[in-house]
Amino acid sequence: MTEGQKQWGGRFADGPAAIMEEINASIDFDQRFGLEDITASKAHTEMLSAQGIITPEEGSAIIAGLDEVLDEWQAGTLAYSATLEDIHTHVELRLREKIGKVAGKLHTARSRNDQVATDFRLWLRSAIDAILGDIRGLSLALVEVAESHTETPMAGLTHMQVAQPVSFAHHLMAYAQMFRRDAERLMDCRKRVNESPLGSAALAGTAFPIDRFKTAERLGFARPMANSMDGVAARDFALEFLSCASIHSVHLSRLAEEMVLWSSAQINYIRFSDAFSTGSSIMPQKRNPDAAELVRAKPGRIIGHLMGLLSVMKALPLTYAKDMQEDKEPVFATVDTLELCLAAMTGMVRDMQPNPEAMLDHLQGGFPTATDLADWLVRETGVAFREAHHMSGEIVRMAEHKGCDISELSLEEMQQVAPMLTEEIFTVLSIPNSMASRISYGGAAPETVMQQIEQYRKEFLICS
Repeated sequence: MTEGQKQWGGRFADGPAAIMEEINASIDFDQRFGLEDITASKAHTEMLSAQGIITPEEGSAIIAGLDEVLDEWQAGTLAYSATLEDIHTHVELRLREKIGKVAGKLHTARSRNDQVATDFRLWLRSAIDAILGDIRGLSLALVEVAESHTETPMAGLTHMQVAQPVSFAHHLMAYAQMFRRDAERLMDCRKRVNESPLGSAALAGTAFPIDRFKTAERLGFARPMANSMDGVAARDFALEFLSCASIHSVHLSRLAEEMVLWSSAQINYIRFSDAFSTGSSIMPQKRNPDAAELVRAKPGRIIGHLMGLLSVMKALPLTYAKDMQEDKEPVFATVDTLELCLAAMTGMVRDMQPNPEAMLDHLQGGFPTATDLADWLVRETGVAFREAHHMSGEIVRMAEHKGCDISELSLEEMQQVAPMLTEEIFTVLSIPNSMASRISYGGAAPETVMQQIEQYRKEFLICS
């Protein structure tokens, strides 16, 4: 086989049209598989030699040649041509140029169908490991900020309205918990990625006495795939990864949106340094949170990649069809986008400068302890919660009419609505006391949040 020849060329008298070569070639993107393709080829060669399918001398020559090709690929000197379609053909041709016809024995007992599926799984497994490391890095940054703000009051919102007092730490740890689940989904996805298609050949397996368990173990797979047709046809591992990535990107986007709001002049909860801010071409006063806005936007791409590959795979009959060449670019693009978003978000979390005074000011304007008043009535006087809720609402309306917080009303004023109130009510109407009272598991009390942080460190950041 020389350049310009195809691995499948014996059947064809004439070459393909130029547009056929252009649409058929995948080398522009699957060259990323260089390391994985050569690693899998070496494992396959070792197995062929051990099984007596090729001689030890042939095996040694092939492996030595593959190492030389790998050096070229890693150095960026391996030449690419669209006429050779894909990375697999490039590697085999370059190997033949180095060691001669014995290179042709490398493809014994395998097909490009199981070869590409194996390469893809190896590559994605490594990508998932890298993303998991990035998620833990972001989670650590959130935890470290949270540890300094367990007693920093902040408005917990529902419907974007002030609801109850929480801490800045409690709010940040909500995202840390989302990211932990995102990591768990990816770890679970990795289990299904980590099965070996190698040896499935084109679709039916092979008549050669291969050892698929040996190649699976050599490549770090948990097991070979149990059905050769499934081995070459399955792309649910890529779909599952894109689904996990989409969910994670949505969580990143939610935090990014909060950062955009928090950094606005109207809210002013945080400030970004120059490292994570940009300016305006016309308005010199502007500090724009562009990094946060872009992280907020990027999930559109990732979700689109998931929808695109779902659309490609729907209704495809078994086994392999060229449609499945469309599987790699969305996964590559998703990995690149997600890694960029994770790096940017980690940088923003470490860069942001919280403004506790602004957080407290915002909290004090929304009657955030009204629920504490209702709870006290239930706990201390035995009235039903619905009755207590109604009385608390009337007291809020009274305070709103006077333009003050409920804690600034006199006892006598509140007793006009709820005669059973005593001076003790003022102990629960302060924001620190309200926060401290939320001691239920997962609640906003500073001691409870610190326990959550310690548990999170132990179970996710240290033991994972």
